[in-house]
Amino acid sequence: MNIKLSPAFMAALAAVAVLSGCGGGGGSAGTTAGNGASTGTGSTGSGGATGSTDTRSDYVKLAASCQRPRSGVSAAGVRFPDRQGSLSDELKWVRSFIDESYLWYREVPTGLRQENYSNPIDYFDVLKTTAITSSGRPKDQFHFTYATDEWEASSTSGIELGYGISWSSSAPDVFPRVWRVALVEPGSPAAVAGVQRGDSLLTVDSVSLADTTQAGANTLNAGLFPQSAGSVHRLGLSRNGFPVNVQLTATRLSLQPVANVKVIDTPTGKVGYLLFNDHNAVAETQLIAAINTLKAANVTDVVLDMRYNGGGYLNIASELAYMIAGPVPTAGKVFERLQFNDKVSAASTPPPLSFLTSASGLASPVPTAAGTALPYLGLRRVTMLTTPGTCSASEAVVNGLRGVDVEVNLIGGETCGKPYGFYPEDNCGTTYFAVQFQGVNNKGFGDYANGFQPTCRISDDLSRPVGDTGEGMLSAALSYRANGICPASASRFAAGDATPLKLVRPLAKQVAILK
Repeated sequence: MNIKLSPAFMAALAAVAVLSGCGGGGGSAGTTAGNGASTGTGSTGSGGATGSTDTRSDYVKLAASCQRPRSGVSAAGVRFPDRQGSLSDELKWVRSFIDESYLWYREVPTGLRQENYSNPIDYFDVLKTTAITSSGRPKDQFHFTYATDEWEASSTSGIELGYGISWSSSAPDVFPRVWRVALVEPGSPAAVAGVQRGDSLLTVDSVSLADTTQAGANTLNAGLFPQSAGSVHRLGLSRNGFPVNVQLTATRLSLQPVANVKVIDTPTGKVGYLLFNDHNAVAETQLIAAINTLKAANVTDVVLDMRYNGGGYLNIASELAYMIAGPVPTAGKVFERLQFNDKVSAASTPPPLSFLTSASGLASPVPTAAGTALPYLGLRRVTMLTTPGTCSASEAVVNGLRGVDVEVNLIGGETCGKPYGFYPEDNCGTTYFAVQFQGVNNKGFGDYANGFQPTCRISDDLSRPVGDTGEGMLSAALSYRANGICPASASRFAAGDATPLKLVRPLAKQVAILK
């Protein structure tokens, strides 16, 4: 079936439709940065596209030619460029977008015919490589679309619809299903109702999580991923074997990407800690404030908790790396150099991204003026808490610092493995994310499609709050800092952790974006 899923439901797709009655699934994110990378030759590539062979012309001429044009202005006050077009126009635009800018355009399957698709999203979904990596992963795990208004709200303002719960879940083919609360946003409906990290999900609107019928899956998905503000749902939870029942109202929440900034006193000095969840525009001002706090406290080390950080703007990653290392190792060095497909001429390739020493001035509710000098700690060693939820721009921080010989120790699990990025491209109300570049560091390294392996492998300890010095990953980080030895303790902490869990989130939260 060709089903267009709502943006709210997209959160389920990170678990590949975990709550589908039969196990199937489907897929769909600020101001658009524009493609800005293509100078192509006009080839149709290997995809067997119908219609015009002048794909560069299609890309330019058919942009904003929409079957259902938008009218008025965007949330940013910019008038929509849409004009009346047709489904064929949108399909041809999608094809030309892929042929011009997709990193692996030569690997797109042959024989795909536009007339077989009733909407551009379904057509876009198949226009990608089918290759597999050495570890058995799909080479391209990051090909998706998102409703432009939802993407703008999330990336620019940090606004998302929900209850303020981040879930970790078992794989879709693992039964019984395990869903546990990974994070609770302070001040959110979930926090006010008393939901706690580590709570296990049992029921949604009286339907058991174990229900495998399609009707049951529909109820579970509707409650877990509400599609409208004000909708009310009941969750049955378990906490240490005791039932906890809550009623939650879906709300548009302004999420805080930087939280729990504090200083930990140890026998060998002061260690800074901060939880960093999202490289969005809101994070710029908050990261600057966090680093200023740690600098004023004269910390000698930092534990950067990015276990749930899927990425975002590369500018933020570069700024953070500079604020950790300072000017000595980074001056004149490359944070990330971008490699594009062979249609992008050397003249049009963006210059390497340096370690940014001043704020980019990204638009947000509380912006920092562009050009503001960034504070820095001047550290030659940093510890990061990581899981498979640590992705994209977060991995760029690791790779960028290692490229200038800053010691980066990873405590937790391997990262997601995404050395790739996008220029999000809006057309007719849909923002398209196709891999357009691979990033390499100052040493030319960017081969981590299978993820960075941890220095010490420790499971996410859901039995304690993040930032608690007794929590497994942070405790292990402090121990490794003190003696250079990974703890010998088992990597399981609480009931339910015998089943490997993965953060539930949309692909739009696992990105590296050039602004």
